[in-house]
Amino acid sequence: MLPLIVMLGTFFFTFGVGYFVVSRVPTLLHTPLMSATNAISSITILGAFVLLSKSLPPLITALTLVAVAAASFNCIGGFVLTDRMFKMFRRDK
Repeated sequence: MLPLIVMLGTFFFTFGVGYFVVSRVPTLLHTPLMSATNAISSITILGAFVLLSKSLPPLITALTLVAVAAASFNCIGGFVLTDRMFKMFRRDK
């Protein structure tokens, strides 16, 4: 039970720190920040796949699948938004 409490505490702490940092980023720096969060999300996905290869309790497996879904959503959404932004600066021929 203690590892679960430690994992949840780490999750909520990093969520709070991440929200605090991202909410204070100037608009000019959103694109580089989005690239960094895409990279972090891809590392999260890889780490979760490593966890899923182990034999874990069902609750940990479910939380790992939630982490994969959330990180995938963040990664794909970041690429979609970046593509939309690049289309704004494309010259029409």
